[in-house]
Amino acid sequence: MRGTGSTAFSDLLAIEGVTESLDLSYRNTNELNHVIDHDLPSRRPAFSRQEVVVGGKAYDFYTRNALDCVRALYGNPDHAQYLSFTPERHYADADKTTRLYHDINTGKWWWDTQKALENDKPGATIIPVIVSSDKTQVTLFCNKSAYPVYLTIGNLPKEIRRKPSQQGQILLGYLPTGRLEHITNKAARRRTVNNLFHACMKDLLAPLKEARLEGILMKSGDGIVRRCHPILAAYVGDYPEQILVTTAYYGDCASCECPKDELGVYPCPYAYRNFQAACDAAEKLGTSDWVPSCHKINLKPVQQPFWEELPYTDIFRSITPDILHQLHQGVMKHLITWLTDIVGADEIDARVRRLPANHTIRIFHKGISTLSRVSGMEHKQMCSFLLGIITDVPGLTSRQSNLLLSATRALLDFLYISCYAIHSDESLALLEQSLAAFHDTRDIFVELGAREHFNLPKLHFLCHYSRAIKLYGTTDNYNTETTERLHIDFAKDAYRASNHKDEYTQMTRWLERREKMMSHTKYIAWRLGESNTGTAASLGQRFDFPGAQRTMMDMKCRYSQKLTRFPTVKFVRISKLQDVGERGYGAADFAMALKRFVVQFREPDLPSSQIDDYARFVVLPFRSLPVWHKLKFFNFELFGKKTLDSVCAHPRRYTKEGKVSQMSRFDTALIKVKSQSGNDTSFVKECRVGRVRAIFSLPSGKLDTLFAPNSMPPKHLAYVEWFTKFNQRADPYSGLHTVKRQNASAVVPLETLQRSVHLIPKWSGTVPSGWTSESVLDDCDTFYLNVFKDDHSYFNLT
Repeated sequence: MRGTGSTAFSDLLAIEGVTESLDLSYRNTNELNHVIDHDLPSRRPAFSRQEVVVGGKAYDFYTRNALDCVRALYGNPDHAQYLSFTPERHYADADKTTRLYHDINTGKWWWDTQKALENDKPGATIIPVIVSSDKTQVTLFCNKSAYPVYLTIGNLPKEIRRKPSQQGQILLGYLPTGRLEHITNKAARRRTVNNLFHACMKDLLAPLKEARLEGILMKSGDGIVRRCHPILAAYVGDYPEQILVTTAYYGDCASCECPKDELGVYPCPYAYRNFQAACDAAEKLGTSDWVPSCHKINLKPVQQPFWEELPYTDIFRSITPDILHQLHQGVMKHLITWLTDIVGADEIDARVRRLPANHTIRIFHKGISTLSRVSGMEHKQMCSFLLGIITDVPGLTSRQSNLLLSATRALLDFLYISCYAIHSDESLALLEQSLAAFHDTRDIFVELGAREHFNLPKLHFLCHYSRAIKLYGTTDNYNTETTERLHIDFAKDAYRASNHKDEYTQMTRWLERREKMMSHTKYIAWRLGESNTGTAASLGQRFDFPGAQRTMMDMKCRYSQKLTRFPTVKFVRISKLQDVGERGYGAADFAMALKRFVVQFREPDLPSSQIDDYARFVVLPFRSLPVWHKLKFFNFELFGKKTLDSVCAHPRRYTKEGKVSQMSRFDTALIKVKSQSGNDTSFVKECRVGRVRAIFSLPSGKLDTLFAPNSMPPKHLAYVEWFTKFNQRADPYSGLHTVKRQNASAVVPLETLQRSVHLIPKWSGTVPSGWTSESVLDDCDTFYLNVFKDDHSYFNLT
């Protein structure tokens, strides 16, 4: 399972009993394989090899039985307690006026399909089949590629489907990847490629037609047998894949009838494609009306599309949004290019290099304009600070700058709202409002010469996001990021395990063996009576048990703090804490701030005007303190032990040779200063921004001299430098709050730190050359609060 590295071999020999059993005979090995092959619950089917002949040339086609794959996923005992069998309607209020959407069983597709199926044959259990496909490169050179097709079922929670380690996805087959270069006519080659894809997919999904109206008996992991109807619910793919699946023409929308030259029209005035009309046209194959009928509905004349006989399936409705390729690698890629043309590459790069560091903010030290082959993750990282680097653009009028900010803010709002893990009718209304706001202000890009028109298929498809979320739940149910991640396990790693000759035979065999080993490991653990709680524990997430109620409050994701047991530096002198040089912590007023904290803690009712007078008489009985350089935040209920946020506070670090090994970093954080009445609390109303200069604790042996025995202070404290309070209203165009540095500091309990925040400098024109990422929080006076730092910050701070 771990390959043939030296470390893996050493770990193998360290297992008790392995050394003594290395002389197993070939007969015993075969017996072991027999046990592995036959004693597995919900065993996954084996691959079969077929030959597809195209123009006299044969291509390999590796397949699995789709029904057996569905059985394996549906009958997995590890997932039995998480399966959903019925559609559900979830609401945010007791009056059931605001509907909630998260997993696929909360969407309208399952509900509508269940009603249609119940009218034909009552007592049905729907198994929503989700298929994804995407061609991928398996080598950096030689241009070898694989074309895997993956299958999963909507009965599993999306948390399981997104995790490859939970085996919620299964490789259905490898499609032929030949370029058909022996077909010299390009038009004929394109037609053949389309027909080849649909012929292979038709063969792959043919077993699903067997279930049709009558259904098929299936046993779930808990041993209960139900009459199940596997129905293709969603097809996940990027834009070229969507066009290939729906047989639409490149440049058109795969879901609706909007022509190419009107894709920029908003709202979209055209209806969704008629699935029945497409099936009627496909049935005319072999007649003279076939091609004209396909052209009439603006579809390619493809012989026998794979979806024409699938029951209860509308392929045009099954095409789902794609956050990775449509937004991050599509619309946001275009937006960054437009903004770079408007602001100027040099100015954009200068601003990016001078952004302050943060836990989720990547600093592109060479800028972003010269990057090539930018990944979706890098585009996502750029979006987290994009709005802040286009404020105060030199050369633009006030009107142009405001419109540019409004248009950019609207697209970023759409991106972040569309990524919500839970949606309500209200959040979907905000999604539509943000898209409408962009189309109202988009002409600024034409005015500034960055764009001529907006007839972009990926931009147009944003019109269909709200409908898709209502049908199939939130976008993390069908994002192609999952497909890209599956390529590593099912294509790239499998190819590397082969000798690169007749690779598909070896790849499929390697995958089958791995699946058997993982299943057999779980089987042995069950037979030995070991508790099998690894699914929930390893993910560290609260699964959607059938009937579990999710609310929008889950999106707030309240953080818990975590410090290491021992301090980073055991003894730091107060003089070093107050040192404002490169080797110091910069907490210039540390001693006086600590004395004020002691006075306030001992006399909480003392007027603020008298605190400084009392503080002058406090004598600190120590000269050094233990200091921590990092505070971590997590939410165990939703994300387990994953670090979601952090606050760093440390000076520069040097090597023995005197070279800088790590730049100084003193993060800014939201600090709770008061509590709001009522349940609807706001971080902006109850918190202030402070820059953390030191995280420390007081020596336990000296507390009695400062505090009463029955009233001890919190164990951990933080020294912060304050920024001004938030304004009542944010900037009307960027939607960002502004704060300014203050000449004020305080020592606060560490528990008042809620989360880190990212501040973006107010540039006021061309960026000063003397600013750096390390010093910008000291050099600049006014900052914008960056609400796009991460998904949780956006939800809580907007």
